[in-house]
Amino acid sequence: MTAAHSRHLLARLTIGLLGLLAALVAPVAVRAQLVPSLPGTIDRTLGGVRDTLEPIDRTVDGVRTLARDQLQQTRDLARQYPNRIAIDPDGNAVRAGEVTVLDADAAVIRAAEVRGFGLIETVDLDGLGIGYARFSAPRGMSIGRALSRMRGVSAGRDVSADPLHFTSGGLGEEAVATGAPATPQVRRRIGIIDGGVPRGTAGLVEQQGFATGGPRPHDHAAAIASLLTGGGGIRPSAAGASLYVADVYGSDPAGGNATAIAKALAWMTRERVPVVVVSLVGPSNPLLARVVAAARQRGTMVVAAVGNDGPAAPPAYPASYPQAIAVTGVDARGRPLIEAGRARKLDYAAPGADMLALAANGRALAVRGTSFAVPFVAARISAHLAEGHDRAIAAVDGEAKRGERGTGRGIVCSACRTTVR
Repeated sequence: MTAAHSRHLLARLTIGLLGLLAALVAPVAVRAQLVPSLPGTIDRTLGGVRDTLEPIDRTVDGVRTLARDQLQQTRDLARQYPNRIAIDPDGNAVRAGEVTVLDADAAVIRAAEVRGFGLIETVDLDGLGIGYARFSAPRGMSIGRALSRMRGVSAGRDVSADPLHFTSGGLGEEAVATGAPATPQVRRRIGIIDGGVPRGTAGLVEQQGFATGGPRPHDHAAAIASLLTGGGGIRPSAAGASLYVADVYGSDPAGGNATAIAKALAWMTRERVPVVVVSLVGPSNPLLARVVAAARQRGTMVVAAVGNDGPAAPPAYPASYPQAIAVTGVDARGRPLIEAGRARKLDYAAPGADMLALAANGRALAVRGTSFAVPFVAARISAHLAEGHDRAIAAVDGEAKRGERGTGRGIVCSACRTTVR
């Protein structure tokens, strides 16, 4: 990571964290949040699973210190896996030494190879009408230089790195759930693009791996699934739903990348899954922008988290794509989570704290983050899908309860959280 990259990333982290200060009337003690390990034992610090740890004062100095800590951990991540993870000119974690070109034809591929790029694969996302090519950059070339060189031979095609996406919620201490009261049946397919889930997950119909070592059970994905279909005393918000799970992490240190998510969403579309939970955040990406739009046209809607980087952070994607439903989290008193990120537009809020979900080992744990609000909104949309997506959204609008500023069109599924016994 160059000095310029370091300064750029530090500025982004500081701005996002300073946004939390603006949300508070006076300085208070809060809890710092760090990224727990995903499969592959890496510490995902850049984007956002944030578990609750020691309190730190919400002062400017404290915020800058946390930003520097996150920057250091990001450096460490890239140093630990230098052949797998790099930092792009915008400060985003990306797959090292790779660039992607949309709609690359034979002429573009030949021109790229002449300029020293190696073709890794060409992909046609069946059913979406979208194709792309992945290339390895010339040995030793930085991502920034590789992007610039490829744009020179791509004949106007979209060229990008392959950014990593990060989960946006954390699991805390074990607790005993209050139980799972009966909820209306939602006999529809719901997708989850995340890590893998255990084989015995309630409602699981099919699970596919889109990363090396996948599918592989992961706590974050297991928690999302439990909030939909229950189990272990967790109240289901979509009892009777059929779950289709795409593991985009597996054991790959560079898992959660845009190309894996694109393939996963194409699979969801082929399987006719009408609503897909994506509790992941990353930067804007031309491939995913087209895939999310094409999937929506074909009847598959993405419901996504706004992340946990604070209200002044850059907009989170895929939540910010126009065709996605953007979701934030609220606590038990209906207050927006102070760490909640933002999207270019915000649709709904739902419970994202003061509640429990299941880890991959089947134990109930406290959870917090905008990740965990997303399945509740997906469940309510699914409950109204008989007459199509537009009418389902209108029905959820009618259910949503007006909340504080920062809750979009309202709070959905307030009674869906499972609390400690």
